[in-house]
Amino acid sequence: MAEEKKAKQYNFRDFSMCEATVQMLEKAAADGVETAFQRAAEMKPCPIGADSACCKHCFMGPCRLNPKDPYAKVGVCGATIDTIAARNFARMVASGCAAHTDHGMSMLDVFREVVNGRIADYKIKDEEKLRTVAESIGIETAGREVKEIALDLYHELERTYTQVEGEIPFVKRVPPKTVETWRKLGIVPRGSMREIMEIMHRTHIGVDQHYENIVKQCSRTALADGWGGSMVATEISDILFGTPKPLVGGVNMGFLKEDHVNVIVHGHEPNLFESMIDSVNDPALVEKAKEAGAAGINLVGMCCSGAEVLSRHGVPHVGNFMSTEVVIATGAVDAMAVDVQCIKQGLSTMAKCYGTKFFTTNPRAKIEGAEHIEFHEHTPRSCTDKVVQLAIERYKNRPGRVVIPQRRDMGIHGFSHEYISYMLGGTFRGSYVPLNENIINGRIRGLAGVVGCTNPRVRHDYVHVEVVKELIRNNVLVVQTGCSQIALAKAGLMKPDAAVLAGDGLAEVCETVGMPPVLGLGSCVDNSRILIACAEMVRTGGLGESIADLPVAGAAPEWMSEKAISIGHYFVASGLYTVFGVGFPAIKGTKFHKLLFEGLEELGCGKWGFAEDPIEMAHLMISHIDKKREALGIMGERERKLFGMEDRRAMEV
Repeated sequence: MAEEKKAKQYNFRDFSMCEATVQMLEKAAADGVETAFQRAAEMKPCPIGADSACCKHCFMGPCRLNPKDPYAKVGVCGATIDTIAARNFARMVASGCAAHTDHGMSMLDVFREVVNGRIADYKIKDEEKLRTVAESIGIETAGREVKEIALDLYHELERTYTQVEGEIPFVKRVPPKTVETWRKLGIVPRGSMREIMEIMHRTHIGVDQHYENIVKQCSRTALADGWGGSMVATEISDILFGTPKPLVGGVNMGFLKEDHVNVIVHGHEPNLFESMIDSVNDPALVEKAKEAGAAGINLVGMCCSGAEVLSRHGVPHVGNFMSTEVVIATGAVDAMAVDVQCIKQGLSTMAKCYGTKFFTTNPRAKIEGAEHIEFHEHTPRSCTDKVVQLAIERYKNRPGRVVIPQRRDMGIHGFSHEYISYMLGGTFRGSYVPLNENIINGRIRGLAGVVGCTNPRVRHDYVHVEVVKELIRNNVLVVQTGCSQIALAKAGLMKPDAAVLAGDGLAEVCETVGMPPVLGLGSCVDNSRILIACAEMVRTGGLGESIADLPVAGAAPEWMSEKAISIGHYFVASGLYTVFGVGFPAIKGTKFHKLLFEGLEELGCGKWGFAEDPIEMAHLMISHIDKKREALGIMGERERKLFGMEDRRAMEV
């Protein structure tokens, strides 16, 4: 009771700017149920750990250095703060890379089985994408059968993981000058497994003890994520399930339906969700739901797999990472099925409090207290049908009252890098030329990728929203993925009429093309779409010869996971300025910090940045974009021309 009374003292509007989340936090507190928001408020982060000034890589410690005077002492083995911080950072990159690499390899395994006819529930939906991807890495497609091309693509992409020498296949997509920088620095990834293995070895006690050398290998590992595991996951998902194209989709908890059986899928691998779509639309299961007194079955998504089906199919999305617990407090969630990544263990406890059926489905990720119904791609419906059946049983016996926030936010989702090209040039003249030209003439100041998690250490969604508002106000076109995309959709920034909040130049481009000033690209693994778009901007011409030349910047305003560090570092290693909020695992003033925030840029890569205030974060990015514009000689007045249909017809195909 004491804890319940303490929970009621919080002003939940300090925790989140999402009205639905605040409403459910208040309800959960009234019900005596704790969430991650309260736990974060009561558990203060370790200041030494937050600054990466501790080491527990052997049992002579753990060793703690003083962040205020980091060079005053060293660890028991003699390790300096630079070595300790570099090891910790590198291991975060390795873990994040492993998460995306394992995801990508799972998708590749499914692709192989589909191509060989051993999985019947999935098929190749986008043959054009299959051919485009194959051609991008040098596979001949003319006059060849789909299966033949697909088998060649599988064997080539398998090298992304297993190769021990050479360069991973998607390096062929990287601008030559960028690859030249990587080769000079010795950071071209060979194969994901080798890079992860090597960085884990190097960061073991008594191995690599020079921060610069550790960062070199963790850069190689991060690039194996962005141009390897993540890119494979995105491209294979598109080939199997369809490349996203813009569609109207809804976000927020108002898409739960009190008179329906509500099923949530939460996680990161699209296979589970694609099969669940089939299950909830099965006439026999729909009839069972009606026999139980429901009007039907309502399927909604959360987190990143939810973002994928939102982009591909328009399936409503009810909340990002920090809303995954509180949505259960509605009492309307009959079942939540999860797979991998960003799944809070607290969901199991939350589900018990409200009688929600909570299922793990992936052998990599079981949770104490959750029922496990294993998902197998060869027989996927054996899992998803059972989840739906048990959700129907729960509907018949819903405990307590149901309270659903009546908030529904609509937006346009599904802007793949291919569609951006089509949108600007049409079917026969698809091109990035109009984008580059409008950056050159100044209508669009530059491009910003604002991506990543939500974190209870800051006000939920707030930093994402305020950063993006300031960027578009200053004529910076924003692209988004993951939880950030959902925050922006709830704020109404992913609709064409949000262009009224943009600067005059960006607003005019948006109105001419009919697009919003913020383009949603999918899940967090789909950050690889931003890399491909940057490579295409370089290939198109007029904005430099390397990704590092582009007037582009990135940000993860509310990051929390090791995946975020890996993503941030593969953008930095690719040549982009990347700003993080919340905190950063390095001590300002150390040699390691200076390498990340200055030295990497001097070597021809990008660099890291940090800011807690959203307006400061936006202007760090804008200043960097302006610096790149000045270096390209495009800061002055130029003819400002929008491309109409006559201009597009005049472009070379």
